[in-house]
Amino acid sequence: MRTTSEQRWVLGLASIGSVMVALDVLVVAAALTTIRADLGASAEQLEWTVNAYALSFAMLLMTAAAIGDRWGRRRTFAAGLGLFTAASVACAMANTLPLLIAARAVQGVGAAVVMPLAMGLLGAAFPPERRGWATGVFSGLTGLAVLAGPMIGGAVTEGLAWQWIFWINVPVGLVAIPFVLRKIPESTGPVRRLDLTGAILISLAVLGLVWGVVNGQSKGWSSAEVLGSLIAGVVLLGAFAAWEQRTEHPMIPLPFFRIPTFSAANSAGFFLSAALFSAVFFLSQYMQVVLGSGPFMAGLKLLPWTATLFIVGPLAGRLVDRVGERPLVVVGLTLQTIGMLWLSLISHGTHEYYEFVLPLVISGCGISLAMPAAQSAGVGALPRESVGIASGVYSMTRQLGGVAGVAVLGSVFVSAGGYAGHGFTRALAGCGVLSLLGALSGLGITARRRTQGPVVTKVAEGVG
Repeated sequence: MRTTSEQRWVLGLASIGSVMVALDVLVVAAALTTIRADLGASAEQLEWTVNAYALSFAMLLMTAAAIGDRWGRRRTFAAGLGLFTAASVACAMANTLPLLIAARAVQGVGAAVVMPLAMGLLGAAFPPERRGWATGVFSGLTGLAVLAGPMIGGAVTEGLAWQWIFWINVPVGLVAIPFVLRKIPESTGPVRRLDLTGAILISLAVLGLVWGVVNGQSKGWSSAEVLGSLIAGVVLLGAFAAWEQRTEHPMIPLPFFRIPTFSAANSAGFFLSAALFSAVFFLSQYMQVVLGSGPFMAGLKLLPWTATLFIVGPLAGRLVDRVGERPLVVVGLTLQTIGMLWLSLISHGTHEYYEFVLPLVISGCGISLAMPAAQSAGVGALPRESVGIASGVYSMTRQLGGVAGVAVLGSVFVSAGGYAGHGFTRALAGCGVLSLLGALSGLGITARRRTQGPVVTKVAEGVG
């Protein structure tokens, strides 16, 4: 089956939006030292240039997906690109750290709109037999953007200035928005009343949980602030579940979680992103601190890992259409486990760079296989008319996984002695453990042809 011109436009424009969002997840990491010197920031303040983006991103994903289903995915996607572009201008022009943090939070809101709607547009444009291929291309480009973030950030910071990390988003956004409005057909999800109470409860629940996780390392896991945030998050999450069960128009129909593939794919996506984001965070620093590379050279040394996403990702999409998602998720995350544990073993002591190449390739091939397969399973587990809900849940799960992984393994890194001790060894081993948990979760994904069977049909009829 050939790809139509309309489908190519959808894939290209959705990928552009996703790449912009993914780059800004970690592109700031390479510029933190420069920002600290320029704006006179403390270490804790610097953390919020990253955390403010991640918090608002994770908090509002489900709300944005619900709005897109109701008001139109194309229209909402274009609005998200516009907000993200405007916030990038504000980030670049910020002359104090509070202004930069506030702009990063708004940028995260735009990202929360762009990412699930990009996935929703793909799901609406491509039939099930071609969705795996499209998801492979989309995921490969998105993953490459995440992994290339430190390299691009380092190159821009060294060659220009840290503000240009944000300025580069502006022309891309301004060019993309008119094409989105002209080339992408409008699509909507099930016509349901917007669940404002559910949106508020889930946003506050995510805020409490993520706030606790990202502050656990600096404030102490037993501190009143962290414990209070985590407890509040859990209570609000329970309140959200109770509300969704009683309301006539739920934002997230909870019966969907009775579908094994939907639950398993989201669990696998959580651990996949926890391992991936943490590995990028620590490997980029390892190349600079231990191997003595500059920010840009550190990114180049990660190419054996990042290049596999660009090469293997589209191939993995085709394999999804032939063999299904479960084998690729399980095998891919098992390879990621092997690669991360291998890197952990050789990260302690004096080693030459060439010793890292093979485990980087193994790990990269693994994540390249698993990423599009897990995403395809999560989105494809629900009926086509509910693809917006599926993509929103999966995007939120992945984002929460990334935030949780970096925060938890950051605590492991410090407790193991940090830069002067066994911090990198323990953190990379933790990436391996997270990858293994993702592989085990992938075992719960059922054969694709079953996901469109009686269970899904019955659930869809119950919420229609």
